[in-house]
Amino acid sequence: MSTATYAGVTVDVNDEGFLERPEQWTRDVAVELARADGIAELTERHWQVIEFMRQEFFAKGTGPTVRALGKSSGVSVKELYQLFPKGPAKTAAHIAGIPKPKGCI
Repeated sequence: MSTATYAGVTVDVNDEGFLERPEQWTRDVAVELARADGIAELTERHWQVIEFMRQEFFAKGTGPTVRALGKSSGVSVKELYQLFPKGPAKTAAHIAGIPKPKGCI
């Protein structure tokens, strides 16, 4: 495990850059993670998905799949791909500070 610093906060990350300890996450950290993932600005729709990802992780112990996101987050699958073009579940999980969902490459 290594560390990285985002928004002045040092966090523990794995070899893919996902936070090892989701409790180290802040909204400011999310903004910097988003920039690193090529998303210049997080809109309210981004935040809706990010907050949903965190709620699901803390309730179920894992992040939702793209299909579950499309069904339950209030954001369609098509819009998810517009918001997170490099892969909605994986990118949203990264920005949300939770582990990569099962099934993501």
